Amino acid sequence: MTNAAPDGTFLGYGIPDDVDHVPPGAFDDVQAALRAGQDAGVLRSTAARKAALRAVLAMLEDNEEQIIEALRTDLRRPRVESLLADIASVKAECTFALRHVRSWQRGSFTVSPVVSQPGFGRVVPEPRGVVLIISPWNYPFQLGISPLVGALAAGNSVLLKPSELSPACSALLARLIPQYFDPRVLQVVEGGVQVSTELLAMKWDHIFFTGSTRVGRVVMQAAAQHLTPVTLELGGKSPAIVAADADLAIAARRIMWGKFLNAGQTCIAPDYVLVEASVRDALIEELRTAASAFLDGKPAASSDYGRIVNRSHFDRIGHLMDTAGGTTVFGGSRDEQACVIEPTVILDPDLTSPIMDEEIFGPVLPVVTIDSIERACEFVRERPKPLSLYLFTGSRATQKYVLANTSSGGVCMNHVILHIGDQRLPFGGVGDSGMGAYHGKAGFDALSHHKSVLYKPQRPDLRLLYPPYTERVERIVRRVV
Repeated sequence: MTNAAPDGTFLGYGIPDDVDHVPPGAFDDVQAALRAGQDAGVLRSTAARKAALRAVLAMLEDNEEQIIEALRTDLRRPRVESLLADIASVKAECTFALRHVRSWQRGSFTVSPVVSQPGFGRVVPEPRGVVLIISPWNYPFQLGISPLVGALAAGNSVLLKPSELSPACSALLARLIPQYFDPRVLQVVEGGVQVSTELLAMKWDHIFFTGSTRVGRVVMQAAAQHLTPVTLELGGKSPAIVAADADLAIAARRIMWGKFLNAGQTCIAPDYVLVEASVRDALIEELRTAASAFLDGKPAASSDYGRIVNRSHFDRIGHLMDTAGGTTVFGGSRDEQACVIEPTVILDPDLTSPIMDEEIFGPVLPVVTIDSIERACEFVRERPKPLSLYLFTGSRATQKYVLANTSSGGVCMNHVILHIGDQRLPFGGVGDSGMGAYHGKAGFDALSHHKSVLYKPQRPDLRLLYPPYTERVERIVRRVV
């Protein structure tokens, strides 16, 4: 399978192309079973939701080695990266939800205005219902199960559709989930674009999609046919800004780690660097030093460096490199047979080239020289809003300025990627990089309907509300309301 249309157009990393025929109604029985779970209130109680969350933890803990092996098969993912990104992060998400789900489910009370007295208000979270989660290939467990945690905590039934571009991980999820979950609570459907197309044609109570901006538009268009709410976790070009006063050695190590994690196939990886001219050359040398230290100059042979997921993505990244312009200051080699691209830094590429327009999603880092932090902010504002923004500086004033003069899904100061691991921080995009947020309570809220309830006693019965409306009634209404 390739992730390209017949004309060679890249389709993004959310829903890959395939030629499977899926008859209409193929998944009606699956959806009906999940709907029956909602009608029966299988996850209505806090105890039931906690049991489902514990099942997630048990599945991860019991099958840790199988998960690591599946990630190695699909992505040549280093063991530590698998533990950190696809196992530990999800376990932390699940543990956090277990600790707080009772209070989240309780909702909140409000003080009613005079016109509603005597009485009081309450906000009651209730499940959206049956949720479709479409997850990508680059972090198959983290980006499939993290939204699942929020959905289960909120009491939803879920159909999970993993990407077949990570076939070992998809197959493992399809095999394990029936062992741990009631089919009225959670089911898995495997397949490619035709499967996804059929699923998107169905009416769901919420769709949660992680993938490319292009496919996000397709998902939103399909959801609009049924007025289905969506959470879209998309990508984009996340900049790293390096100010003249930054600790360049630390900035370089952190940028290189974030950029080449999972061979650059991370939606919040630093996509390009904006560096002040006075420290550009010094930063380049620190980037070179960091890359050499991480991989000992042998990325194709390193067990600590992943591969590009398939030949289609390999060729796409190669095209971006070949048309970038600028100067390749280090890296650039490619192993076509192994689908490995050496960590590459390109200095001052052509700003109109595809590499500065498309999300790279690979181990290639453009470095762009800028005159000032003010110009860096202008550069970011001139482009679609990114999913993340990274700033390296020792100045609080600079931090405040960049925060006030840019817009992005999230910001991480003096590091990269780590903000995604804090369950108390909502994670999501803005504009082209997505809509809606999740993690922690934000995930629970995104996958709940917050129902407003006003409680009134039967007596007293205020006659002023009813006709006839006299002048006296009007005076009282004006005074009170």
